[in-house]
Amino acid sequence: MATTQRESKKRRPAVPDGGMAPERLLEFLRRMYGVRLFEEAAQRGFRQGKIGGYLHVYSGQEAVATGFLGNWQAGDKAITAYRDHAHALLLGSSPGAVMAELYGRATGLVGGKGGSMHLFDVANGMMGGYGIVGGHIPLGVGMAYALRYQGQTGIVQLYLGDGAIHNGAFHEAANLAGLWGRDGLNPTLFVIENNQYGMGTSVERATAMTDLAAKFDSYGIAHEKVDGMDVEAVASCADRVTRQVRETGQPYAVEALTYRIVPHGAGDFFERYRTKEEVRQWRERDPIGQLEHKLIESEIATEEQLAALRDEEKRAVDAAVIFADESPEPAPESLYTHVYAE
Repeated sequence: MATTQRESKKRRPAVPDGGMAPERLLEFLRRMYGVRLFEEAAQRGFRQGKIGGYLHVYSGQEAVATGFLGNWQAGDKAITAYRDHAHALLLGSSPGAVMAELYGRATGLVGGKGGSMHLFDVANGMMGGYGIVGGHIPLGVGMAYALRYQGQTGIVQLYLGDGAIHNGAFHEAANLAGLWGRDGLNPTLFVIENNQYGMGTSVERATAMTDLAAKFDSYGIAHEKVDGMDVEAVASCADRVTRQVRETGQPYAVEALTYRIVPHGAGDFFERYRTKEEVRQWRERDPIGQLEHKLIESEIATEEQLAALRDEEKRAVDAAVIFADESPEPAPESLYTHVYAE
């Protein structure tokens, strides 16, 4: 006897093979939609001449920050490099305030003074994007030490790229993290966002030791790798390691293997360092497309429902663009504010 559609749905397990609740997977997709759409709008704004300075977007890497920041708790902190829009948005910064910052407007996250590479939102635990490669790594390790020194239970999620790991600041900071961690005084979660290229230089051309996570062995820091194009794999890893770092106060490192499906920066038009075929192959593993496919194949959602979810996020991004467009320029006298501590 043929199984009816109602019976089929009734027998379908509530949780797909990966074991993660459907509601959580849908929330991951919503967040990744929001980041991707925001980044696409930012790219348009740059090409229209509305965004000054420089612009680095996160397209293709959404699963990494989405999976790890899904384990955020009050009192935690995050610090990252210049590809920082996603981290701010995922931590709760207003899309309008982030876009206005890119536009250099007074209503921006830091008053239009930071731009794309220097987003701060201390109230939400976003301790900055940094334009100096590797310069933020000692700061993140120091923040983690301060948390335990002050008797707090938070952790620091410290994001760095594959290019930054070859910086002297990384090695000095990792050594201190390992030392302090022996006494449970350094709850730093190093998240290496290995998108395969430091600007236009591949990992293979930058280091003889391409197993980046293994570099932490030198400093007594436990580590592992995760598929950074699979948000469910990232989140499962993050569930476990954030809990471990929180409980032990010891540092841990995760190398997330990911890929930016866009140029390094908004002005990186020719991309002579990688082939179109390589980009095409990685696009087939787009974290958003993979999760969409899983949700549809598992009958958790229909294409129409996912389209509605995406449209909802697009309306929020469109509103952010309008807000940024209509926001005032900073007043000339604001140039002299926030220069020195009061």
